[in-house]
Amino acid sequence: MAVTIQFPADVEARLKSETKDLAADLREAAALELFRQGKLSHFELSKVLGLDRFETDAYLKRHNVFEGSLTMEDLEEQSRTLQRVLANAKK
Repeated sequence: MAVTIQFPADVEARLKSETKDLAADLREAAALELFRQGKLSHFELSKVLGLDRFETDAYLKRHNVFEGSLTMEDLEEQSRTLQRVLANAKK
């Protein structure tokens, strides 16, 4: 999905001068806020950010976001990942 955000020209110029990738920063901020609101699961947040479970945990900690527990979807995905890893380890 593409989203357009309109900033005053001077604000946009300042933001672009202060960050390497403003679009990526805004995408991360939006995803983090959606996670805080409970609209993205831990697993979905990790997909948006391109991080694994542990990197996502570290990302959340750096942003002072502490979740109560993982969702059933997160647990099911972890179970599938563990099964794949164990199957590959047996080869």
